[in-house]
Amino acid sequence: MDETPEQRHKLVGSPALWQMKRRFQIEFLRARGLQPSHRLLDLGCGTLRGGIPLIGYLDAGRYVGIDVRAEAIAEARAELAQHGLAGKEATLLAVDGLAGLALGHAFDVAWAFSVLIHMDDARLDEALAFTARHLAPDGVLYANVNVGERAPGGWQGFPVMWRPLPAYAEAARRAGLEVDDLGPLGALGHVSGVAAQDAQRMLAFRHAGRASARVGPAGAPVSAGRTA
Repeated sequence: MDETPEQRHKLVGSPALWQMKRRFQIEFLRARGLQPSHRLLDLGCGTLRGGIPLIGYLDAGRYVGIDVRAEAIAEARAELAQHGLAGKEATLLAVDGLAGLALGHAFDVAWAFSVLIHMDDARLDEALAFTARHLAPDGVLYANVNVGERAPGGWQGFPVMWRPLPAYAEAARRAGLEVDDLGPLGALGHVSGVAAQDAQRMLAFRHAGRASARVGPAGAPVSAGRTA
């Protein structure tokens, strides 16, 4: 596989934006306390557009990426090899679904960048239940979503879903989770020039009853708007 990054990462979005999106992902997670020793689950890891710097940052064996597309995982493995990161012992899995999947680890952080927006209601419930089973007691899932009420669209064979925030709060409740709204992506460092993308909201899902404070860049607690 001899693709340029633009060719490879068009499987997961605009080729023109892959560098910005790669940079945003690790900067966002590190600003919220991601440590090299943490175990991270990348839900819908795709071609490792965002995964490469995360794998480089984390200790060996602490990254697990899963995707439903075998071709994306094949490209992810090529990307990993090209960056000389085999020694990081990242796990990359192509999966058919999440309902019966057991990874054998509890994760400090789960990350679903531009993933929940492509799930219908049944798959959203499956993904949140799967995440709840795999989050450590103090773990958190971060996921960006389209907020609003409009008819679903489509992208590369996947739906593009819009939901009001209370719909995510209710889905979280069904999975035994709570959700905080951290604000629009544009205010969190995701500046793409595409208004609809920068207006997406970043949500934080935690086990019900856990504190909703998040960690800011200097390590100080930052309040977040509770939607659940």
